[in-house]
Amino acid sequence: MAPIIIIGSGMAGYTVAREFRKLNRQTPLTIISRDCGSFYAKPMLSNAFQQGKDMAGLVNFTAQQMAEQLDATVLSHSEVDTIEPNSRSITVAGQRLPYSALVLAVGADQRQLRLDGDGAADVMTVNDLADYGRFRQALHGIRRVAILGAGLIGCEFANDLANAQFEVSLVDPAAWPLSRLLPQQAGLAMANALAGLGVALHLGKTPQAVTRRDGGYTLRMADGDSLEVERVVAAVGLAPRLALARKAGLFVDRGIVTNAWLYTSAEHVYALGDCAEVDGLLLPYVMPIMQAARALAKTLNGEPTRVVYPAMPVVVKTPALAAVIVPPILSDGRWEPAESLQVEGIVTGMRAVYTNHQEEVCGFALLGECVQEKGVMLKTLEPWRP
Repeated sequence: MAPIIIIGSGMAGYTVAREFRKLNRQTPLTIISRDCGSFYAKPMLSNAFQQGKDMAGLVNFTAQQMAEQLDATVLSHSEVDTIEPNSRSITVAGQRLPYSALVLAVGADQRQLRLDGDGAADVMTVNDLADYGRFRQALHGIRRVAILGAGLIGCEFANDLANAQFEVSLVDPAAWPLSRLLPQQAGLAMANALAGLGVALHLGKTPQAVTRRDGGYTLRMADGDSLEVERVVAAVGLAPRLALARKAGLFVDRGIVTNAWLYTSAEHVYALGDCAEVDGLLLPYVMPIMQAARALAKTLNGEPTRVVYPAMPVVVKTPALAAVIVPPILSDGRWEPAESLQVEGIVTGMRAVYTNHQEEVCGFALLGECVQEKGVMLKTLEPWRP
């Protein structure tokens, strides 16, 4: 019997394998990893530095341990050359491997900024365990770090490095941090909290060039302002990996296109995780991956199952100001004015809700002490079915 083949050993790939094994111990499984195949929690990359964790400290299980747990074959350091949907096979290093079903969990790359200057190629991104190892090594013996991008990952890195006593500059064209997730008032509260840690915020600034200088770099902005730093890190979002799917003739758009059952345009080929555009949506967060993995495991076991998304909070790992956000899946409404929680005139928390045109709550943001209201707020939201 041909195995189910999963391409990708990140959270999406290993989670669907685990969920499938809860239902089926007989069907052979093969997992193909472009790296070492170790299982680790990718979200931990952005707050591991202050904890003193190196690459080994982030690994939960090795590829061999995962193979034993899942009764699966794990091929590490292996690149898939081609997918042949008509013959239901793939090729790896020239070897043809047949499949009964194929799961694409190939993830996404960090987006690359178009920057001028001889230092542009030195700008780092942290997207996997190996990247984190290089990043950690690059920070040895330096103090001044610029982070390009004040989104989720950028803010978490800024908080983590500031707590580790680095001099952090956070640069973003938007007027407040987490501008795609938070309304302005809440975003400015996050900005104040990060500034309170010593993070220098350069908001409304577009980085244009990175040039080398003795001992570091000059980061120049589009408006002519500049920063002198020793390392530059970019965290400006994810770009789904589409090359393999495109080469196989699958439909791709912003991601690998699937329907709500995670079927791609090719029979017996599925996709989930950061690479997948599920019924028009890209949801590169932990909880959507978990929901998709559970649904796909049932489908692979002969029970076609549609993905249903409950309210899915995103926990922002910024100890300077705790935050829990449920982003609205469809942006057809508005953020209501935020409410502040004050103790003796000091703002200790903030609550903001997102409502649609029918005045129904379909998202929220809780900051500071208001994060304790998460359970209550989640009950106000209905599950969403793509």
